[in-house]
Order: sequence, then C-alpha cells, then structure tokens
Amino acid sequence: MFAGISKGGFGSGAAFAAASILALVLEPGQALGIMLPLLMLIDVSTLRPYWGRWSMPDARLLIAGAVPGVVLGAWLYQIADADVFRVLIGVISVGFVAWQMAQKSGLVRSPAQGLPIWAGGLAGAVAGFTSFVSHAGGPPAAVWLLSRGLDKTTFQATTVILFWIINIVKFVPYAFLGIFTAQTLLVDLILAPFAVLGAWLGVRAHRIVPERAFFALTYVLLTVTGTKLIWDGLT
Repeated sequence: MFAGISKGGFGSGAAFAAASILALVLEPGQALGIMLPLLMLIDVSTLRPYWGRWSMPDARLLIAGAVPGVVLGAWLYQIADADVFRVLIGVISVGFVAWQMAQKSGLVRSPAQGLPIWAGGLAGAVAGFTSFVSHAGGPPAAVWLLSRGLDKTTFQATTVILFWIINIVKFVPYAFLGIFTAQTLLVDLILAPFAVLGAWLGVRAHRIVPERAFFALTYVLLTVTGTKLIWDGLT
C-alpha cells in the first residue's frame, strides 16, 4: 500500500522503502523479486488516470538514460557494492532539497537557465541503475523533474510513464538472474490487492492535495528517501 500510494500520487520518491521494509524480514534478493511485479501492477493501475499528461521530452530524455543504466545494473548486480550508489544518490537528493531551500530563501540566485540537458540523461542513467539494484530510482528522476518547473500532474504523469518503461526493461534481467521464484510469485498474488488499493488511494490523494502542498511533500519525501539511502549505505 505504501508503494502504491507513493507511485500513484507522489512521484515514486518513497516507493523504494517498501522493498526496504520487506528486507527487514527477507533476504534482499527476495524483497526485490517480490516488489518488481507489484510495482509493475501499480504502474498499470496508474497509467490510465495520467495517460498523455506527461512531459514527453523529459520522459524521453530520462528513459534514454535509464535503459543503459538498467543494463549496467544488470551487469554489476552480482559483483558491485550498491551501498556506494545509495550514499551518492542520498547525498544528491538531500543536497538538491537544500539547494532549493537556499534559492527560495534568497541565499543563492537561481541560474538563468535550468540544468543542462546532459544532466537529465545522467539523472535517467542513475535512476535506471539504482532502480535495478534497489528500486530506488525515484530520487534522481525527481531531481531532474523538479528542476523543470512542471505542474504537479505533469510531474506525476512523467514519473508514471518513466518507471513503467524502466520496470519492463528490468523484468528480463531479473528473470535471467533468478531473482523471481515460485515463492516470490505466490507472495505477489497475496499482496497484489494491497498494491492496487494503494495506487487507487494515491491517485485520489494527488487530485485533492494542492500543488504547493504537493511539492512541499515531494521535498519531504526526497529528504526522507535520501537520508534513508545514506543510512542504508553507511550501515
């Protein structure tokens, strides 16, 4: 339900925490294997409400970066220490929120132009990689999308199409690496109704929550998510 609410209404920023919660009682690989089909189910549940409302240029840029990021994640999955990347993305997430607050308070001036295009591709690549190794692709994608000045629905819709594609791309290497098992699929059948209910609640919360409050909540989610990533990476 937590993952569904986050992905359905608040840009996926904290959805990865669902895998972390499962990892408290399961092996990390099992937690990842259980969450991916549920995340894909949530994606399908939220596509229709946001269909065609995304920023296609931003979605294309992030997806173009995400695909090689997923490939890199699949290649390094069994040998790389993901903690380094968790710390890196956590620092970027928390640092971005600090930068936004400094701009709003007048401590620093906003740049004449937004982030360069290559930064969007890099955000996509990092999102693809971290999504593969920990389902934590939300923060780097949010860093780019929040810098684009999108309204809340365009922001949310863009995250929906982005992670729908990323999760489809992830499915094949997950299966090849043996992350899915009969047990994880059985658990998915049990948890599926809760995931769909969470997505439904998230879509409705998105429509009710004012835009100002939405982005305030998004910054909070980025801070919490980034801090959690740093903690996980260091401990």
